[in-house]
Amino acid sequence: MISVYGIPNCDTVKKARNWLDARGTSYTFHDYKKLGIDAATLERWADAVGWELLLNRAGTTFRGLTEADKSGIDRKKAIELMIASPSLIKRPVVEGDGVMLVGFKQPLWEEAFA
Repeated sequence: MISVYGIPNCDTVKKARNWLDARGTSYTFHDYKKLGIDAATLERWADAVGWELLLNRAGTTFRGLTEADKSGIDRKKAIELMIASPSLIKRPVVEGDGVMLVGFKQPLWEEAFA
């Protein structure tokens, strides 16, 4: 089973879910805003793809962090920040059936779900 993690009103998450729906791919959706995210899941993802890919530095949430929070980010600090504010996780994250994707880039998704 595939799990899609994200925020329902995120445009990129909407595109990804629409893409999966159009292909008839079933999945479960994990809403960060309602359900949060745990350290074990973030650790697993960081092992798979790297914490640097998971941390969304381009969003308004990251830009709103204090300079102290933005400086000296390493894996431990990044995971702590993402737990405290799941909006800092790049979206969507898709996991399951041998697939691990972060963000929505259609060519990569087409390859992963071929």
